[in-house]
Amino acid sequence: MLTRLIVSLADVYSMLIFVYVMMSWLPTTRGVLADIYQVLGKLCDPYLNLFRKLIPPIGGMVDVTPIVALLVLQFGVRLLLILI
Repeated sequence: MLTRLIVSLADVYSMLIFVYVMMSWLPTTRGVLADIYQVLGKLCDPYLNLFRKLIPPIGGMVDVTPIVALLVLQFGVRLLLILI
């Protein structure tokens, strides 16, 4: 029961990060999309900023931190499940 909850929460958070990254490609200056993007930013940026401090953008433009953050989240959850 607890393991299912942990996996579900990690999956939901992974999906939020994915949507946040995809929305960053859209021009969102105002309106509902901008509000959703801001809320997702408040939820995802604290976690993503941990990795942005360690990994610089490739070529100064390509930010790979969401990929690394998602991998760490998924591997971390799976490791936690093994230890439980």
